Amino acid sequence: MAARPVIGLCAALERASWGVWSSPAHLLPREYADAVQRAGGIALILPPDPRAGEHPDELLDLLDGLLLAGGSDIDPAAYGAQPHPATVNTNPERDAFEIALAQAAVARDLPFLGICRGMQVLNVARGGTLLQHLPESHGHDDHRRNPGTFEGADHQVRLEAGSLAARAAGEETHRSLSHHHQGVDRLGEGLVVTGHSALDELPEAVELPGSRFVLGVQWHPEADETSRLIASLVDDARDYATARSTRASSSTGNGGGSSVPAR
Repeated sequence: MAARPVIGLCAALERASWGVWSSPAHLLPREYADAVQRAGGIALILPPDPRAGEHPDELLDLLDGLLLAGGSDIDPAAYGAQPHPATVNTNPERDAFEIALAQAAVARDLPFLGICRGMQVLNVARGGTLLQHLPESHGHDDHRRNPGTFEGADHQVRLEAGSLAARAAGEETHRSLSHHHQGVDRLGEGLVVTGHSALDELPEAVELPGSRFVLGVQWHPEADETSRLIASLVDDARDYATARSTRASSSTGNGGGSSVPAR
């Protein structure tokens, strides 16, 4: 049986309660891991790690793909802005860790998917900026209609024909489950917008042309069991794992070293 590709899932730092305990914890909604496992991957949860933030290849060497999940607002200091009053619950430790991983993953062409906040992290990692409160800039709160739930949160996203976003979703008009109040403003270096909200043309998908799989989506495919997006990441990670295993075997057979670490 072929080895399952390992997908790194970055966890949030939040206060949590369980049993008689209430304490800071590393958290990730189980839907992310469930989606990776359904697609045939291994879900490896990654807590923020200051050392790995400085040397991200230590972690990325373990992975065949990286998924940055949704969560709290990014500290505007990460993109040179002052905080809006609606920007809350920021965690610079998580931001620094995920930005470093995103930059290093893109540099090594590791399959990468950013979901909601993860798409925003990708944009910031490439030097872009964010709109900090969409109700102010766009005049409505339909991107986060019911805080804390995806009930009634769906709307259509138009994906460009031939784009990675459309190929990963398997369609050009895609149902999205939305829960965000921030969005992409200035686009990061090299990124292109390949998906727009049918509500107001807000960028909902960005990707990096020339890469094997670098995609950010503003909605939550992990909450939709009919979505193919996370499975597409796992499929590409499987190909990545096979290719680097082949290169490692070839290099070992020739008596040399491999530039792509093998597991």
